[in-house]
Amino acid sequence: MEYKNIYYPESRFGTFTDVDSTIAFYLRVNGLVDSESVILDVGCGRGAFAEDPTPIRRDLRILKGKVKKVIGIDIDESGEKNPCLDEFNLISEHNLWPLQDSSVDLCLCDNVLEHVEDPEAFFSECQRVIKRGGYLCIRTTNLLSYVGILSKLVPNKLSARVLSRVQDKRREEDIFPTLYRCNTLRRVRSMLEEHGFYHCVYGYEAEPSYLSFSRLSYFLGVMHQRFAPRGIRVTIFAFGRKN
Repeated sequence: MEYKNIYYPESRFGTFTDVDSTIAFYLRVNGLVDSESVILDVGCGRGAFAEDPTPIRRDLRILKGKVKKVIGIDIDESGEKNPCLDEFNLISEHNLWPLQDSSVDLCLCDNVLEHVEDPEAFFSECQRVIKRGGYLCIRTTNLLSYVGILSKLVPNKLSARVLSRVQDKRREEDIFPTLYRCNTLRRVRSMLEEHGFYHCVYGYEAEPSYLSFSRLSYFLGVMHQRFAPRGIRVTIFAFGRKN
């Protein structure tokens, strides 16, 4: 049953809710770029979002054609298949990205930080490749939310099986081990400050898609979405500007 239509009736008009996390995040990303921007998509993957059946959400995520260049990097060779990139580079050494210093205007890290083994090296590379005055945009899972806590309780070897049950449209090839070594508001703020970024970091919560397996669970998720304090909301949004 489509519980989203019951609790978020506006989704009947365009298939997206007023609290859609992807739309909220990418509206701001789009507001930070122009036709001369060079974008780096860290952990770009195969570009699964190009298959999104909701046109407005899909079009907001696809930056190719709106900017000068979209470069993707990943440790997984599936990035070669990403149709939303102008260029793909494989990361052969996890802590060193194949880009020159101060070469990109915006660094995009969408659902990547939870997989990062060495946050210090990650933010150091962001700082290195972004131009002065350029932007770092991060969306990631909050470890202190119910999704983060439950995810930590599930061994990585079982995560693909569990996610396939709660997100039946999620393909196994798009599921990667999670580490959560920098996934609280406080930790992200600390890293941005340490690496020279003026920032805004806050909790955000969309409709509870993970809880669609029953009406009761979905209802509880809706209550959480509407009333949970920002510190324990499911998603962390972080926007930084290099000083």
